[in-house]
Amino acid sequence: MDIQNLRRKIDDLDAKIVDLLNQRAQITLDIGKHKLKNNASIYAPAREKQVLDRIKALSKGSLTKESLEAIYREIMSASLALEKPLRIAALGKKGAYTYSAAQKIFGKQVSYDCCQDIPEIFRRVESGECDQGVVPIENSTEGIVTPTVDLLVDSELKICRQVMLPIKHNLLSNTSKNNIKKVYSNAQVFNQCRHWLLQHLPNAGLIPVASTTEAAERASHEKNAAALASLEAAEEYGLKVLESNISDLAHNTTRFCVIGTSSAAPTGRDRTSLVFSIKDKVGALHAMLTPFYKNKINLTKIESRPSKKKAWDYYFFIDLEGHQDDPHVKRALSQLEGMCKFMKILGSYPVIES
Repeated sequence: MDIQNLRRKIDDLDAKIVDLLNQRAQITLDIGKHKLKNNASIYAPAREKQVLDRIKALSKGSLTKESLEAIYREIMSASLALEKPLRIAALGKKGAYTYSAAQKIFGKQVSYDCCQDIPEIFRRVESGECDQGVVPIENSTEGIVTPTVDLLVDSELKICRQVMLPIKHNLLSNTSKNNIKKVYSNAQVFNQCRHWLLQHLPNAGLIPVASTTEAAERASHEKNAAALASLEAAEEYGLKVLESNISDLAHNTTRFCVIGTSSAAPTGRDRTSLVFSIKDKVGALHAMLTPFYKNKINLTKIESRPSKKKAWDYYFFIDLEGHQDDPHVKRALSQLEGMCKFMKILGSYPVIES
């Protein structure tokens, strides 16, 4: 078969795909009306996981699972925009790591509100100005992101989704490396590139700003200035990439979470995050962990953080396998709550491999 016939076959298939996508879109509109009528959240992480898992399982052809997921990410993004004009609060502008994480979850068809700092993201979602927010919560090099976890303790918002994003920091500037006198970036980024900066730019002033996009914007306007930011930020602000991937650790990954007014529904493969504080007595922490052991619950993370309310008083942040509505998890949490001074479930959310 010659190339013209092959192209005609593609044209025929495209016509069918477009027709099917429009049929899907109409059903999406009906679902959106149902959600709004019942005051349900437009974004449903459990359903998102179900669709992605099913699509990957159905694929028997040449397309990779990653390619199919990327295609369906935008199909679902368009569907969300049809159900309701969705607004997502994210840190920084286009080119920021949080912005990239948000697009990895919600796609490019929804609206993004660019926030100056993490507290602003919480405020916009709490006020109803935005439907969801995306915030960094943990980095593989530096550990927990302090502003996020501190705000989660006091806020009524819940974690309903998470995403892991490989982070590659780059030195961006329109001057030569030898002429750089100051470097802008987020404080966490400086920590992740500490050794590289000491070795290659020992005399440059390090100036922390709220986001890497703000850093790139400043570097683009100032003489002898540079930024540590993403390749997308270099393109967005017209900066040259002087050095690529300068993180001290090669496998630098940041965990981002979606915050909203409710947790996600159970999927059968979920994670729950919570925080608690213990009574000041010998063996207290060991006792707090006993309910998880007795109910055969695997803890994937435990980390302490000063409460800021009393000297030497700590909060413990825990991630566990399972959903807060699973019977064995519910039983363990009930037992824990009766033993500690304070406990709060930060959210349950699906484990999505993306």
